[in-house]
Amino acid sequence: MDREQARKKAEALVAQMSLWEKASQLRFDSPAIERLHIPAYNWWNEALHGVARAGTATSFPQAIALAATFDDGLVEQLGDAAATEGRAKFNQLSAKGDRDIYHGLSFWSPNINIFRDPRWGRGHETYGEDPYLTSRMGQAYVRGLQGQGETLKSAACAKHFAVHSGPEALRHSFNAVAAPKDMEETYLPAFEDLVKEAHVEAVMGAYNRVNGEPCCGSRALLVDTLRGKWGFEGHVVSDCWAIRDFHTGHQVTATSAESAALALNMGCDLNCGSTYRCLMSAYELGLVSEEQITESAVRLFTTRYLLGIMGEGSAYDAIPYAAVECEKHLSLAHEAALRACVLLKNDGLLPLKREGTVGVIGPNANSRGALIGNYYGTSSRYITVLEGIQDQMEGHGRVLYSEGSHLFHDRVEPLALADDRLAEAVTVAENSDVVILTLGYDERLEGEEPDDGNSYGSGDKEDLLLPATQRRLMEAVLAVGKPTVVLLMAGSAVDIGTAQEKANAILLTWYPGARGGRAVAELLFGEHSPSGKLPLTFYRNSALAELPAFTDYSMRNRTYRYYAGEPLYPFGYGLSYADMSLGDLHAERTAAEVTVTNNSPFAADEVVQLYLKDEESPDAPANPVLCGFRRLRLEAGESRRLRIPIDPRAMTVVNTAGERLPGSGHWTLYAGFGQPDRRTEALTGRSALRCALRAETA
Repeated sequence: MDREQARKKAEALVAQMSLWEKASQLRFDSPAIERLHIPAYNWWNEALHGVARAGTATSFPQAIALAATFDDGLVEQLGDAAATEGRAKFNQLSAKGDRDIYHGLSFWSPNINIFRDPRWGRGHETYGEDPYLTSRMGQAYVRGLQGQGETLKSAACAKHFAVHSGPEALRHSFNAVAAPKDMEETYLPAFEDLVKEAHVEAVMGAYNRVNGEPCCGSRALLVDTLRGKWGFEGHVVSDCWAIRDFHTGHQVTATSAESAALALNMGCDLNCGSTYRCLMSAYELGLVSEEQITESAVRLFTTRYLLGIMGEGSAYDAIPYAAVECEKHLSLAHEAALRACVLLKNDGLLPLKREGTVGVIGPNANSRGALIGNYYGTSSRYITVLEGIQDQMEGHGRVLYSEGSHLFHDRVEPLALADDRLAEAVTVAENSDVVILTLGYDERLEGEEPDDGNSYGSGDKEDLLLPATQRRLMEAVLAVGKPTVVLLMAGSAVDIGTAQEKANAILLTWYPGARGGRAVAELLFGEHSPSGKLPLTFYRNSALAELPAFTDYSMRNRTYRYYAGEPLYPFGYGLSYADMSLGDLHAERTAAEVTVTNNSPFAADEVVQLYLKDEESPDAPANPVLCGFRRLRLEAGESRRLRIPIDPRAMTVVNTAGERLPGSGHWTLYAGFGQPDRRTEALTGRSALRCALRAETA
């Protein structure tokens, strides 16, 4: 059924409820109303990179890794796989009367906040630092989650609206001040596109305030922009216990009843938390009207009717439990891991040969935690990097292993134990023909600030360096002098300048999913060529002194669009084993055409990227901006002519008043396998193609 039909059904149903019953349905743990044959429904479910927290599910690479694929078609397939598994679980569990948390069909994903500062702990949940890439990936995941049928396959949610990217420790009281230009140019475009283009069913408000208003009770965000300017028709949900922050953290209200009233009156329909248990008190105090309670209840039941879970049924009811972690979904997850890994350096050591003795060293080499990131499901099998390498080497040579160091030094342990594995690591390196040193983080070192739904998060990073124990391990292993590959398992920028200087190769694997060690090993040994690209800038640690303060939401000198310094690795960067070339660039205002050739004796993937620079407007970003991309696979020796659409926003500028205006009409378009900057040219030895583009171009 369409939205109009679903809303009419919702209005008729809600009209039969008492005021108390209506108010009860505005909680995430909505109780049953037996007299109206309405079952209980828990709205809280997660699917950041596969169904999370609901038992066994296919585990995809973390969201930041999916962004590195630059493959929105694949991301849409992954969204569809997550929705399929969610339906399979819902069908079986609800039939058994289990309607508990994490078992519903309303997935609070994707996270489309902009990864503006490399210290933010939750950045790996996002699609990176660029609004256009974030929009493309976010739209794709929403389309996959929600499907194209008459019924929503699941209800996706764009979060966290808006201007939310740390600091984690301050989020319950912090006021993010963002200029109108930065709002329109950076923080809002992806949300607007998910609402207007992908028709996302839900939007989640953020914890913080924006320009003085708490996001879950903001007139500017929820009333004027989301429902007013963009015409959003779905429902708004608070982040968990964010409405309680109104009076306990932000102190814009004095009581729970006042907080509930502010959120509801600004259009927050659903409360993840407990503050809406005070709605009846707010009503009795004259702070909210029955009409507003009714409207929010209607919006929520409209979503439930669109999902086909109000007794009418849908084609998705036939999805069997066998769909969970099926071979098709595991294959998609494996393909995503292959496409996500980014080759940062290679002096010719990679791909490795299956021979001799391989030394695998490092705290993440045999770590399951480093595979899965956060907001993850449970896999029936995990394949660590060590296990993947062992499988590749079986029958060909020997694999030696040393953990080498702790992931980080826990202050509870005696300091003397911090390097207790160092001598073993050096010994393994000395007895190996080639060393694979596996370093990085897991969700204990970069993650969400601890709260009621996340008791193990650690929040933001203090700097961009590896923990001291790992730095000492890297120095000791590299000093042995054996050919060494550094594997970096992380979800954010890490200053690994020492590895760039001294190691033979560096492969960034992100958090590659529960079985991601298999894909990493296949890339190391040349079964596939790396093809991932960085969706964020990798800064040197010293650059933190150049960036605005963490609490400063100005985009000045932030991200590749405005950064004036030289990064360690630029946005869009990623090497390959293949020799690809571009030629014959031609562009018009709507699209560019370019010829791509694979000069290698083997098939490989590559990502062609388009960047646009307004040469005259003072309101344009300082550097060329991503305006188009296309992933493709070419056979050995194959050439192909590509036509890549150009993002229309790239030909506009935003002034200081936040008004989006036509650009100067004098642009330079660049095409390459990375962005057109000096650092990319220095690392790859190639310059991007360029051509002039003017307003009068047909």
